[in-house]
Amino acid sequence: MPENETNQANYIKLLLVDDEEDYVYVLTNRLQKRKIEVTKAYSGSEAIQVLRKQDFDVAVLDLKMEDMDGIEVLKIFKKMYPEMAVIMLTGHGSEQAALEGIKFGAFDYLTKPCELDELVKKIKDAAQQRG
Repeated sequence: MPENETNQANYIKLLLVDDEEDYVYVLTNRLQKRKIEVTKAYSGSEAIQVLRKQDFDVAVLDLKMEDMDGIEVLKIFKKMYPEMAVIMLTGHGSEQAALEGIKFGAFDYLTKPCELDELVKKIKDAAQQRG
């Protein structure tokens, strides 16, 4: 196997979906330093368009976005690509909605703001479970 393929295999392909652009920017930079290849989407509809063009190991999906509810997006993701693990991000006090996400096939959820190490661990666990 050529060396670049080995390196590529170590990377987790992540779709990060959140309408808070500053949060996405900071999180993307921090995740990329940890061998996670991040593709950003700033809305549910943009995420669906991106998912039509390429596949991912894991998606991190915000529950509360302007254009679409995170649960709606999760349901569409699961129809399009049932094997992809989805981790829900929820604001404080929205744990009930995140639990609803688990019912619809989400791998797990975290409350925002979350610890980076905790998020990275969940992403890696989700990617392993998929593989």
